[in-house]
Amino acid sequence: MIFTRPFTYAGATMSLLSQIRKDMSVSAVVAGLIIVLVGFTSSAVLVYQAARVFGLSAEDSSSWMGSHAIGLGFLTLILSVRYRMPVLLAWSTAAAAILVTGNNGFTVHEATGAFLFSAFLIFLCGATGLFAKIMNRIPIAMASALLAGVLVRFCLDTFASVKTQPLLIGSMLIAYLVGRKWAPRLTMLLVLVTGVVAAGLSGLMHFEGVQIQATRFYFVWPEFSLTAILSLGLPIFVVTMASQNLTGISVMRANGYEPPVSSLMASSGFVNMLTSFYGGFTINMAAITAAIGNGPEAHEDPSRRYITGVVSGLIYLAIGLMAGTVGSIFGAFPSEMVLAIAGFAFVSTTATCLQNALSNEQEKEAAFLTFLIAASGLTLYGIGPALWALIVGSVAHVFFLWRRRAA
Repeated sequence: MIFTRPFTYAGATMSLLSQIRKDMSVSAVVAGLIIVLVGFTSSAVLVYQAARVFGLSAEDSSSWMGSHAIGLGFLTLILSVRYRMPVLLAWSTAAAAILVTGNNGFTVHEATGAFLFSAFLIFLCGATGLFAKIMNRIPIAMASALLAGVLVRFCLDTFASVKTQPLLIGSMLIAYLVGRKWAPRLTMLLVLVTGVVAAGLSGLMHFEGVQIQATRFYFVWPEFSLTAILSLGLPIFVVTMASQNLTGISVMRANGYEPPVSSLMASSGFVNMLTSFYGGFTINMAAITAAIGNGPEAHEDPSRRYITGVVSGLIYLAIGLMAGTVGSIFGAFPSEMVLAIAGFAFVSTTATCLQNALSNEQEKEAAFLTFLIAASGLTLYGIGPALWALIVGSVAHVFFLWRRRAA
């Protein structure tokens, strides 16, 4: 019996690889590439900047990016294959911003203790099932409105970029329209290629700063300071759960998936505890880029969209080993092109979410209030618009429901 187990495992592995090859598609692979491109270029600079704020050298700062990339790459790959759905992980831009602006003389050891504290709280929320209970109380219309509000800003920013780069954005818009008309599954590939070619011809690609550099993982022993925990750890936990995990789960549900919320929270919190020793301040559900992998642009068949998680997970693992090199490569792309890629990828998903949010007459007003606040970018007490949108939307939903029952 013992000797047959290796053959059983080998057979199961071969069967899994065969299934992945069968489900592989050009649109899902392109979606996986765009997820990494958008996720990395939009906030990687903040991660490096946060490391430098705590006194790390440029070489040691790559440990922060490398630990994040390996942690979220591993989880994205494993969980997407395990649950056959696009489970996409990311780091929190808001948390990085807190670190950059909130270092009141804390050492890197105290910061590591704060990271460990935040990760443990996230693990606890998953292990106890508390977060899943909260998510189960949110109506689908409100989740769709929340997602639409978050994504519409990227769509608007795309066309606002026409002021600075009219030829670049205009050519990508034409590519998007042509793709949607004659090759819907290849639309984002066409947009990406057109953007790269247009940026290259316009002299907007800058590869002179690209350097070949492996990641140097820098271990830091944590120190638990109450001040650092209250100033860094607790705010990171709040913004991660409110702006990232809450939105990320809503994205999946808005696209018809029923993710195992508690398992995902516990898994991300546990892996985050491991990476915190190397600068991993957050590993959480992707919010913005999740819409790319969960939407119809990734594949018409929802059961085959998990390939986006496989592709992006493998790329992130590679980035984790060569964080310095990959960061400089992605930095060569113009910011307008990255914004446009994200914006065009979100057009269809945003329209679908708005339709779902406003289709129910009884939930329409509460859903639209949720959409407006999420789109406004409102930030109060360090908490982003996602949580405020859900709070106001939930109050409005309960109020209108009570009014109808009273009537």
